[in-house]
Amino acid sequence: MNQFDRHRRLRSSKSMRALVRENHVRKEDLVYPLFIIEGTNIKREVSSMPGVFNYSLDRLEEEIKEIVDLGLQSVLLFGVPEHKDPEGSEAYHDHGIVQEAIRKVKEWAPQLTVIADTCLCEYTSTGHCGLVKDGDVDNDASLPLHVQTAITQARAGADIIAPSSMMDGFVAAIREGLDQNGFSHIPIMSYGVKYASAYYGPFRDAAQSAPGEGDRKGYQMDPANRREAFRESQSDVEQGADFMIVKPALAFMDIIRDMRDSLDMPIVAYNVSGEYAMIKAASLNDWVDEERIVMETMVGFKRAGADLIVTYFAKDVCRYLEGDYA
Repeated sequence: MNQFDRHRRLRSSKSMRALVRENHVRKEDLVYPLFIIEGTNIKREVSSMPGVFNYSLDRLEEEIKEIVDLGLQSVLLFGVPEHKDPEGSEAYHDHGIVQEAIRKVKEWAPQLTVIADTCLCEYTSTGHCGLVKDGDVDNDASLPLHVQTAITQARAGADIIAPSSMMDGFVAAIREGLDQNGFSHIPIMSYGVKYASAYYGPFRDAAQSAPGEGDRKGYQMDPANRREAFRESQSDVEQGADFMIVKPALAFMDIIRDMRDSLDMPIVAYNVSGEYAMIKAASLNDWVDEERIVMETMVGFKRAGADLIVTYFAKDVCRYLEGDYA
């Protein structure tokens, strides 16, 4: 009989498979996004994201308690203000919705790592991530507003600043602003590899941040491009980034692997709203096993090279990990 390899020896039982498993998802790897809205007594489900809610500050504490009880250690905060204007002034107000939420979360759960999304799109009347002049986003005029936003967020108690606008030079400007205002210890988690993706659709329902006119293709990356990610990420590293986000994650696992192989820093996969919504919709129709497909997806991000995963499934994953997933 011809000799052949017996690979199945290492798959013969649950304990054997666990013994040789190469990649693992841990609660510590997960970052849970939260949408904080102005108003009172609001816990409103996002229609395109079943299980994801907008919370007013007076309803946020109950959610933070559940997050802590499940063992999550990091949250990413987005704000939905009542007032919007062309300058996005509520983004950098000392008592803006995100700044107030940061203070509350650090009061209720000081052990949580609070990451502040630093952008203008939820706050501008145009829905764009910077100042619009003559029909285009003015890169350099927008940078000081991002710096002000980051400083007010750090002043409120944010542990990590996460700039997401994809403005050229945003990391350098924010790093300088933080350092000059006594926040040299605050790291920057850059959305440095962010593609102009159709996968963001449901997020714009949650954050009420869809552009009024035009799109973001002029400042977010072309999904067809791979080498561009190296240039974008290298610029941010040189300017002082401490983490690198790849967004979206599911259709860009090759980019996650590229970043893992080329950068000596934590790589963050952002499992975005459209990815979440697709799995939720299929699960609600009994087309897929939600637990198995979610965990397979999370393991896929880790296998691709992600150290951290921003995901709306974070609470679900914690429950799966407490169960008998294998």
